[in-house]
Amino acid sequence: MSRNVFKAGYLPGLNEADVTWHRLNVRTGSTPGMGVDAHPSPLQVDVPQLTTAQMKALAQRVQHASRTHLKTMCVSDIVRVLDKATARLLDASDIYRQQLERLLPQATGFDAEMVRLNLNAYLHTFRGLQLQRFVAEDFANPKVLDEFQPRTQGGWTRAFGPELLVHVWAGNVPALPMWSFVSGLLVKAGSIGKVSSAEPVFATLFAQLLAEVEPLWADCFAVVWWANATDAQTPRDTTRAPDDMPEFANEHTAFALADVVLAYGGNEALQAMQTHIPVTTRFLPHGHKLSLGMVSKAALSVRKGPSVARQAALDVARYDQQGCYSPHVFYVQRGAQLSPQNFAQHLANELAALQHKFPRRVLSLEEAAQVGAWREAHELASLNHDAQRDTEHNSTGLNNTTYTVLGSGRGTSTVVYSDRALPLSAGPLNRCVLVVAVDTLDEVMPLITPQRDYLQTVGLAAAPEELLQLGERLGQAGVTRICALGAMTSPEAGWHHDGRFSLLDLVRMVDIEASTEREAERFTPYEV
Repeated sequence: MSRNVFKAGYLPGLNEADVTWHRLNVRTGSTPGMGVDAHPSPLQVDVPQLTTAQMKALAQRVQHASRTHLKTMCVSDIVRVLDKATARLLDASDIYRQQLERLLPQATGFDAEMVRLNLNAYLHTFRGLQLQRFVAEDFANPKVLDEFQPRTQGGWTRAFGPELLVHVWAGNVPALPMWSFVSGLLVKAGSIGKVSSAEPVFATLFAQLLAEVEPLWADCFAVVWWANATDAQTPRDTTRAPDDMPEFANEHTAFALADVVLAYGGNEALQAMQTHIPVTTRFLPHGHKLSLGMVSKAALSVRKGPSVARQAALDVARYDQQGCYSPHVFYVQRGAQLSPQNFAQHLANELAALQHKFPRRVLSLEEAAQVGAWREAHELASLNHDAQRDTEHNSTGLNNTTYTVLGSGRGTSTVVYSDRALPLSAGPLNRCVLVVAVDTLDEVMPLITPQRDYLQTVGLAAAPEELLQLGERLGQAGVTRICALGAMTSPEAGWHHDGRFSLLDLVRMVDIEASTEREAERFTPYEV
């Protein structure tokens, strides 16, 4: 096979020769050792287009194998297998790790060194000790996944994972499928994962590696692809209803067979997806989210402030803000040695420096237009404000605020500073961020509350005595995760994704009530 052709998918029991393959033209990315302006050969990806019969056969095989092998294992043994697989992915000499380092930059466009370093940090989350914490976060007694355990109020309880868990993965961040893939394995679910056209690499290789590490698992999961509303490469006939369109057949088949559907994507795509899911199937969507940073004056001394800006810059630069946990706005408190505007300048300088270390990926025409329009709007607003500063009547909108536009000479990052408190809103991504000055951090809460349905992560730099008070206020506003600046893109093991349980949401709890146990004593051959 050509070096730049990758066959996506993992299809246990199916003969590849009997499968129809569709060629995707994945965007050109960077490769190791190539500069920002280099033009490597584009990665081409072949994805499987299964028939309805093939999808049903695949699902049945996965269900049977997981029932036979996965569900009979202790969760501690599952953790050991996952730890062994993760250790191989952290080994630079391992063939699977080498393929990831080569193919992920080509598939996603992200800088190869950035991918390498972030993979290391990300994969450590899935080592054995971390996975044990992951399970313990949701289950006080992890053995409840293996057998009935006594309840404190009497009786017994047991957690059963789905017979078939269907994952619909997004492709905005490399290796994102690992969260749900591992979660499914920890609850002993047979899994079918649908890869995104934007990043079909990781899940495919991870499935292959797992089957190699533990051959008994070889048929316990599958990786597939089908066209959906987010696959722009696939033309659609808009004159027909989805139910009449053969390209939706695999989606309908998978959802009809699933006990649980776990999906990532845009809100519109998830809403459309939900209409295809039976009412008896549990649907766990993870849609569009907004994240932000907050910097207390306690963190803005002349000595500490620049390092805080450096950590904030890393949160912006990692994967070019494509993750739901990436910041769009930093709210910075006045009254410290380092002013909010000084912080904005330090942030701009750090982003410019990171461009040399981790070059921003090449933008599509649409992305470049969005970034340009965002920057131009703020530059124009700044000029208009200067021209109207002394007039009695000022215009509305952006022109009511004094903006300072900062950024690299090549326009690879943009920091806009606002001297007036502004509500949280989404930016154009791709290393564009707003720094907003506020008098107190409590002032931030009404600015973000209108977005409470979309709030996720807050990167916080504050003194210890401020943490719990701010945490209380942020939780009331709708935030679900608070972390240090520099850690926004690296959730810890067992994090409550969007405020939910990663494992508990997947299982079905079965209780044997105390009355059953008491009554059973009547039927013993001996007298109690």
